[in-house]
Amino acid sequence: MRARPRPPVRGRGIFTGTGLIITCLAATLAALVFPVWSYADRSDPTGSVNVLSAQTVSTRYGPLSAPDRDLVVKVRLAGLWELPAGEMAEQKGTTQAVRAAGQHLIDGHTTLDAHVRSVAGVLGIPIPNQPNDQQRQWLATLAGAQGQDFDRQFTNILRLAHGRVFPVVAQVRADTQNILVRGLADDANTTVLDHIKMLEATGYVDFGALAQQLAVTPSPAVSPPVFAPGDAIPVTPSPVPGPQTASAYPLPPAASSPPPPDSP
Repeated sequence: MRARPRPPVRGRGIFTGTGLIITCLAATLAALVFPVWSYADRSDPTGSVNVLSAQTVSTRYGPLSAPDRDLVVKVRLAGLWELPAGEMAEQKGTTQAVRAAGQHLIDGHTTLDAHVRSVAGVLGIPIPNQPNDQQRQWLATLAGAQGQDFDRQFTNILRLAHGRVFPVVAQVRADTQNILVRGLADDANTTVLDHIKMLEATGYVDFGALAQQLAVTPSPAVSPPVFAPGDAIPVTPSPVPGPQTASAYPLPPAASSPPPPDSP
């Protein structure tokens, strides 16, 4: 008696050929859809995207970010105290190198301050008209120093301040999309580097102490500028100020002009 041939075993479920194809297609689709779903509803835990959008405004010269505005303010503040510090160095410095460094501060910040006031006026950025508390303390220290003590104080205080601001200028120059801020950063970078070289040429820089101070108090984080009402100069039409008093710092006040019609 002949045995009847056994029928072929048919696969069941996902193990059939058709089932395997369907399973692979489903897995591929899931892989494509999951990233979109997982990131679309995920909030930014740091809020960095929303903060960036909130702090960046459009201008005809390119986006203007919070770090851009911060640089404009820092450049203005630098001139408000470094120019009078340079004048002190010219008058009180005991060596030609110290007096030459003072002259470079005067020349550099006279030109740079004119540039920053122009940029602030065009972009509508309020800028200060007086040094901040730390800068006033530095000026008071220099005013009370004499002889070689002045030379050392002047050189090391100014070198520390320039060491702090140098990376800030470089970072904004690398990141900014605003052509006016980019030009200001170029100018500031050249000026700061020149001043660093002149200060180091005096021979009074204490590099060991400088490294420790920069490590303990590094460059401040970039943040939107905040002033007391009396310290900021609005860039809107205002009455012409009266003559400055004898105690006022020699840099001119911020230019007053309405912001440009840059909104789309």
